Amino acid sequence: MNKVKTTSEKSLTNNSRIVGLLAQLEKINSESLLVEADTARYVTSKILHLAQSQEKTRKEMTAKGSPAIEVILSTLENTRDLQTTLNILNILIELVSVGGGRKASVLVSKGGTQILLQLLLSASKDSPPNEELMVQLHFLLAKIGPKDKKFGVKARISGTLNISLNLVKQNLQNHRLILPCLQVLRVYSANSVNAVSLGKNGVVELMFKIIGPFSKKNTGLMKVALDTLAALLKSKTNARRAVDRGYVHVLLTIYVDWHRHDSRHRHMLIRKGILQCIKSVTNIKLGRKAFIDANGMKILYNTSQDCLAVRTLDPLVNTSSLIMRKCFPKNRLPLPTIKSTFHFQLPVIPISGPVAQMYSLPPEVDDVVDESDDNDDIETESEIENENEDKDQLFKNDDIETDINKLKPRQELGRPIEELKMYEQFFPELADNFKDYDLVSKEPKPFASDANLGGPIVVPTAGEEQSVEANHSVKGITMKESNHLQAGECNKRPAFLDLPKKDSNKDNIQQQSDQKKLLSSCQCLSYEIVKGLDRITLQNTSKNEQYYKTGCVTKKESKTSLTSLTCNKPCQHVSSCGSVLFEGRSVQLGKLCFTGVDPEEEDDSSSHSSGEQVMLEVPDILPLHDPDLYIEIVKNTKSVPEYSEVAYPDYFGHIPPPFKEPILERPYGVQRTKISQDIERLIHQNDIIDRIMYDLDNPSYSVPEEGEFLKFNSKFESGNLRKVIQIRKNEYDLILNSDINSNHYHQWFYFEVSGMRPGIGYRFNIINCEKSNSQFNYGMQPLMYSVQEALNSRPWWTRVGTDICYYKNHFARSSIAAGGQKGKSYYTITFTVNFPHKDDVCYFAYHYPYTYSTLRMHLQKLESMHNPQQIYFRQDMLCETLSGNSCPLVTITAMPESNYYEHICQFRNRPYIFLSARVHPGETNASWVMKGTLEYLMSNNPTAQSLRESYIFKIVPMLNPDGVINGNHRCSLSGEDLNRQWQNPNPDLHPTIYHAKGLLQYLAAIKHLPLVYCDYHGHSRKKNVFMYGCSIKETVWHTNVSAASCDLIEDLGYRTLPKILSQIAPTFSMSSCSFVVEKSKESTARVVVWREIGVQRSYTMESTLCGCDQGKYKGLQIGTRELEEMGAKFCVGLLRLKRLTSPLEFSLPSSLLDIENELIESSCKVTSPTTYVLDEDEPRFLEEVDYSAESNDEQDIELADNAGDYEPSVPEEGLSDSEMTRTHLP
Repeated sequence: MNKVKTTSEKSLTNNSRIVGLLAQLEKINSESLLVEADTARYVTSKILHLAQSQEKTRKEMTAKGSPAIEVILSTLENTRDLQTTLNILNILIELVSVGGGRKASVLVSKGGTQILLQLLLSASKDSPPNEELMVQLHFLLAKIGPKDKKFGVKARISGTLNISLNLVKQNLQNHRLILPCLQVLRVYSANSVNAVSLGKNGVVELMFKIIGPFSKKNTGLMKVALDTLAALLKSKTNARRAVDRGYVHVLLTIYVDWHRHDSRHRHMLIRKGILQCIKSVTNIKLGRKAFIDANGMKILYNTSQDCLAVRTLDPLVNTSSLIMRKCFPKNRLPLPTIKSTFHFQLPVIPISGPVAQMYSLPPEVDDVVDESDDNDDIETESEIENENEDKDQLFKNDDIETDINKLKPRQELGRPIEELKMYEQFFPELADNFKDYDLVSKEPKPFASDANLGGPIVVPTAGEEQSVEANHSVKGITMKESNHLQAGECNKRPAFLDLPKKDSNKDNIQQQSDQKKLLSSCQCLSYEIVKGLDRITLQNTSKNEQYYKTGCVTKKESKTSLTSLTCNKPCQHVSSCGSVLFEGRSVQLGKLCFTGVDPEEEDDSSSHSSGEQVMLEVPDILPLHDPDLYIEIVKNTKSVPEYSEVAYPDYFGHIPPPFKEPILERPYGVQRTKISQDIERLIHQNDIIDRIMYDLDNPSYSVPEEGEFLKFNSKFESGNLRKVIQIRKNEYDLILNSDINSNHYHQWFYFEVSGMRPGIGYRFNIINCEKSNSQFNYGMQPLMYSVQEALNSRPWWTRVGTDICYYKNHFARSSIAAGGQKGKSYYTITFTVNFPHKDDVCYFAYHYPYTYSTLRMHLQKLESMHNPQQIYFRQDMLCETLSGNSCPLVTITAMPESNYYEHICQFRNRPYIFLSARVHPGETNASWVMKGTLEYLMSNNPTAQSLRESYIFKIVPMLNPDGVINGNHRCSLSGEDLNRQWQNPNPDLHPTIYHAKGLLQYLAAIKHLPLVYCDYHGHSRKKNVFMYGCSIKETVWHTNVSAASCDLIEDLGYRTLPKILSQIAPTFSMSSCSFVVEKSKESTARVVVWREIGVQRSYTMESTLCGCDQGKYKGLQIGTRELEEMGAKFCVGLLRLKRLTSPLEFSLPSSLLDIENELIESSCKVTSPTTYVLDEDEPRFLEEVDYSAESNDEQDIELADNAGDYEPSVPEEGLSDSEMTRTHLP
């Protein structure tokens, strides 16, 4: 107890002493003229002693409400005594040194900057100035300068800029004095106007007198001088001055000297400082040219390669890489034009917009690199003083709509009611009395097993894993007739399927001839299966039908097992002449692909002395894939390039693989390595092959048949590959085609590769992507489909590739060709693949392909299989597209129980649900979600029946058929983004949008508004599935414009469906949803249907291209199983919505609405994401991961602020980097 008392007394004594001393000092200030200097000197020395010896004193002096700082600063301002001044400066140094940035900010807020600058000005007038005073003063200014946003302006106005500069000039050998002076010059130079002013007075030349070759002396001074120089050279004026005086070469020479001598890496910061100076000077074009002329690329490349082995030197490697990338000469793409290879003549040329601009461009500015705007993405300042530097930059998105009147939905038809009557034909369900239908009189009967109906439809969910292991009985699906895969000559590469479109008689004769050949000769399938495949021809008049029954399918084979397609022995009972694909036996690809069966072989099992029973099970999949039907549909699909080939995956079909595919963990430094290899192209140009392997612009170009190189193709529906250039033996640059009638939008890819060898890593670089970031930087892998794997009963797309990254490259286009857009550089997707089989045919895609012909096939199969007593299914042609393809419109609901009045009334009064998808062709995941929705709606699930009885579904499953068919990423044949045309669609240019909107306008006109409108999309930069909706209140909250928004009354029903989905759908994330309306989205379907049609629950549902970072599938890449499940869960969510919104259910507790209220109220406290796609949806990966060591850069400070956005890859539990990226499920 005594001890405690003593301590408190001592504390009280100390406090009393400092309070007393400060009181004395304050009194001295007020009586300054009457008090002698000795008193002030004594008091300040006592305060200094306490401040230096006791932490409590320092804390009390800087505590909130303490007058200490004001008293001390006031004394400093008034005193004329040198020792008192020095005492006070030391007190302040003590306070800011220990307290860090916060204490310096306190000093700034009390007016310390102006007082110190004024003291510097008066002290400089002494001749000579007092060295100790100057050292302490500059040291203090260097401490508080960075905390004062107006420091540079204040220094310039007070006239102190050149004082520090002159001190350095006059005292070059006095390192103690010039060190703090240089620190202050560094802070001054952060202001661009100051940097220019100092540059005119010779500061750049002065810095080069201080910095020099390797020396162990004065390394601290060297480091500060380099930092000051780097700050000065950010000014274009100073950078030009440095270039003119040959300092770029000097900097490189100094860097090499330090690199060579600093063998123990003790002076890494100095070496980095030199690189920062080079980085600053190469921000201008002259600097980059000087860097190249001084052989800078080779110097930095070689030195950085030397540093790779030492992890602590990563900052040097990273900065060197940034400089080399910046200085890599910009090239145009190796194309005759960046406009699409294909042209479609539009019926009407738009008056304005990108298409009109492209048509008006003179050919000479097509894509010439405009060097004048080469600095577009570099952090050069404008050299115009910003007088508002001290204003806090609060979150502000100028894209958010702030006009309340524009935000309020205003239902307007937009077209006369007489004109809208044309859409009456699409709503026969509202007029039909069902007199001629065979209806169920009471309860709907269970879906009967009927061969004609094709069996029950089973809806897949991601939880139901499928097995394709041998000896495991799996439910089979009865198939309709299938075709033969027939082969021609063995020396041709069967990379695609030819479609016979004309002269069917010749086709039939040829087929019969091929069938005879098939039965008379065979050759066992070798490991080089593809050489035997040839160009597979699909006929639609097969005489041999093969049906699969429930259970295992057993076939006998001659000398080879179906599970082993590598037999090299010739069949004994046939001659060896000729060449056919399959040796007179049935090759079964699940139910997707097989040839005719030799009847003799099927009957005679005893003749196979070395025969083997083979069991090939049929995967339990939906009977919606029919290769026969697919071919028939493709023949009627109209494409601009007039494709006559079919990709194997689209013919064979896809089933989800029975294993998990985790989000890929990114190896450390992979991007840096890839960039380094790109830089080698410039340094070692003789090592580059530069051979064209595929070229749409030059159809006559032929690739030599012989040689170890890959062959490419994409001349099939949804294919998109324009040119391939072989760079090194196993490395290829790929260029994608622009959207038709456009000169940009490159992201979607779908192409075929053949001629590979196993055990070799092939690197693919897609070099003309345009988005500034991609999920390829966050664990997403491209997709591959192997024909050999498909023939081995594994017909699925799988995620493949290692060393994947996405980064800005050295190809560019002019700002004129880019339509004035910024970001004229292209980006590279790079990935490396090891192929499992020799001479396979493999396909690569951005995401799971889903073609227009696939949709048509699925719809026909659904129509042929449904139970007409239960399900009302109708397929109409909404309109024709620009190229003459039909745009399907689907209507699904339950048949009325009977044609009694009450049942017909209930039928007609069902609310509508309006769904659409695939307005953007590259977002194929939207089609897979839509497939899940359609299959669920057509299933015999009791919940699905309830859903059909609750709603009438109007569905446009593909809003942009032409774009999908022709391999576009974003646009239709009009060269425009159709999801920006909903406000004023042109019937000639945007027929699908015009008529889809017309359907909704018709429903509004007859007072039958849909309860929900949802447009399915894909998102390239975010994970999970989420929704964008429309809310006035949330939009206004985000603008911080007016508190009056609190008075807005808004039904919160728009949040109900997303909330339900977040509870029932594993992939759905409520936290990613946004209900903000932006100006840039005012012409999208979601906003127009909400604002003009008056549908409150109007949504865009976005599905990730990558995977999930939450929920059941956390850490996994998304597959078609999960996407289809999301489509099914969306339906279940609608049924729950019905129960919540039904008038009969109003007696339910209001707890749900309370939850919604809490949700929406809490959302105004955070800045939730908007629908506007920002570059920072995820942080820039290059600097975030590989260049994280650059902690001193301003750029890195910005990145640190974004650190919360970064989503690290979540590896599958128990998996290391070296292990497989896929794990088989138990």
